[in-house]
This record gives sequence, C-alpha cells and structure tokens, in this order.
Amino acid sequence: MSLLNTLQWRYATKKFDPSRKVDQKLVDQIVEAAWLAPTSSGLQPFKVIEITNQELKEKLVSVAMNQQQIADCSHLLVFAAWDNYTSDRIDKIYHYTTERRGQQVDTYKSYTDRLKKAYLNRPDSENFAHTARQAYIAFGLAIAMAAELGVDTTPMEGFDNDALDELLSLSKLGLKSVVILPLGYRDDANDWLVKLKKVRHPKNEFLIQIK
Repeated sequence: MSLLNTLQWRYATKKFDPSRKVDQKLVDQIVEAAWLAPTSSGLQPFKVIEITNQELKEKLVSVAMNQQQIADCSHLLVFAAWDNYTSDRIDKIYHYTTERRGQQVDTYKSYTDRLKKAYLNRPDSENFAHTARQAYIAFGLAIAMAAELGVDTTPMEGFDNDALDELLSLSKLGLKSVVILPLGYRDDANDWLVKLKKVRHPKNEFLIQIK
C-alpha cells in the first residue's frame, strides 16, 4: 500500500486483540523510524521506552485513565524527552557525531557554543517544551511506520505524566514522559470505531494557500 492508503487504513484503535502479538522484527522497524526522525540541531533530546512486561502494562492502565488498550496491546512505547538541556548533553551528542564522521572533536564547537548560549539561559519548562516537540516528530513517524507494516496503534496523551514518570523512574534518567503508543492488532468484532468513516476537517478549510 502507498503511505496515503495506509494512513486511510489506520485509526486510533480502541480494542486490541490481546492474543495477537506483534513480531519483534516489526516493532524494531517502528522504533527505528522514530530513531531516524529529524530533530532540532540533531540533538535527539528524547528516548523511546519499549514495554512488554504484562504486569507493568496492567499497572499503567490506571495511570492512563483506565484505557484497557494499555494492558491488551502487544508492545507499549513511551516517548520521553529530556527534562532540560545541559552542556554535557549537548557535548555528548556532538562528540559522538564527530567520532562517527571521523572529524576533529572541536569541529562544531562554535555551533554548540551558540546552542548553549541559547538554551542554557532559558527556563527549564521552556526547554522541556522544546524537547517534547522533538519527541512528537518521532512519534508521528512511528505511527506512519506502524501503519506501513499493518500494525495498529493508539496515540495517547490521556495519562498522568507524573505517575508514569514515577513508575518508570524516569527522573533518574533525566527524562519526562510526553506521549505513549500502544502497538497491537485490532479486535474487529469488539472495536466500536473500526467500521466508522474517517473524518477530518474539509480540505478546503484545512489548507490555507498563499500564492
């Protein structure tokens, strides 16, 4: 299928078939799509946490407004962003970049100095808002990749971020949860949304053209 066809096929799955598991090779491709996502200044200021532990998924149901998809899904992806920018974090990715490219360690020093001047003088909340936006770019690519592979997803913002962060000990990693993505296969017989027409704003209202 073309990407547009797969996006027509996908929907926010309301009922997963818990007996059907997604092959790990497919999940790896979905995660890789997120890994390859573009990010501001190439900092990639977020991580993806992959959860298959059933006991933990069941604990997370109450954190996610009792949405049963959390427990019934095959794999749960948590997109968690840096809680702030730091000099060490900026240096780490750029040192790794120069290593991978066979460049001098200080190749990007003037650029990273500008980044530090811009980011390290801003409030933590402003920096987290920025890192969270980067995570969303990867989140969108993960959803598209899943659709390409015929894997169902449920994009979720409806959860208690602080409670999820505590359960996963994210603060120890310098991370804060942003959005979560259950992966699995739809239960056609019991999902009320599966047969309903996909609805978006009319295209002539959605698109504003300036010529």
